[in-house]
Amino acid sequence: MKQQKVAIITGGNSGIGRATAVALAKHGVNITIASRRPKEGEETVKLVKDAGSEGMFVKTDVTKEDDIRSLVENSTKKFGRLDYAFNNAGIEESMTPLVDQRSDIFDRIINVNVKGVWLSMKYEIPEMIKGGGGAIVNMSSVAGVMGFPQMPIYIASKHAVLGLTKSAALEYARLGIRINAVAPGAVNTDMAKRVMEGNPQLSQTLTSMHPIGRIAEPEEIADVVSWLLSDKSTFVLGHTLLADGGIVSR
Repeated sequence: MKQQKVAIITGGNSGIGRATAVALAKHGVNITIASRRPKEGEETVKLVKDAGSEGMFVKTDVTKEDDIRSLVENSTKKFGRLDYAFNNAGIEESMTPLVDQRSDIFDRIINVNVKGVWLSMKYEIPEMIKGGGGAIVNMSSVAGVMGFPQMPIYIASKHAVLGLTKSAALEYARLGIRINAVAPGAVNTDMAKRVMEGNPQLSQTLTSMHPIGRIAEPEEIADVVSWLLSDKSTFVLGHTLLADGGIVSR
């Protein structure tokens, strides 16, 4: 009997991470959900099981190396292998003039959005090598390929994810590991709602930036991530896939 594939998803408690977990589960992939919030994480696990696959939750702070090590070890202990990873955990930045931004906010955003991706790959890749290969998708953003005023730290963090992705992709390609990034535009998630909260003008601006005329739903980005992880994208490597409703083309 063929063994089911296994994926780790960081930031899998809501939004794009949750939608990707469900999408993969529908294709028979067992899922380990990693996040800091157990209640929401376990809710995602239930959705995974409802979709027909096995799931588990591991409480994880992606900025802590011991947490990431434990995440990968616990997932492998339960499922016996690691085929896919979606390094999706990230935090946003409130719009603030650069000169008014604080060092502790800089450290927090870079630690979660950049160090978290680096640590995740550091421990995921060896397990994938043991199994003969795998696929990783790192969460970037259109913020990784363009600028936006009053959000320089977040923008810098998403540019950095692309550098990590390209470098790691080149290093491990010959070992059968494909590493790519996804770069969404605005998506209807809790994070986007926090950024736009109390600022209807910003909401209108973000929507109008998308030539398609709307922001994305999490499931639309989940389908892109699922494709990048799947055997349908076996010649795609070190790539940043824009799922941005046309923002960058404009």
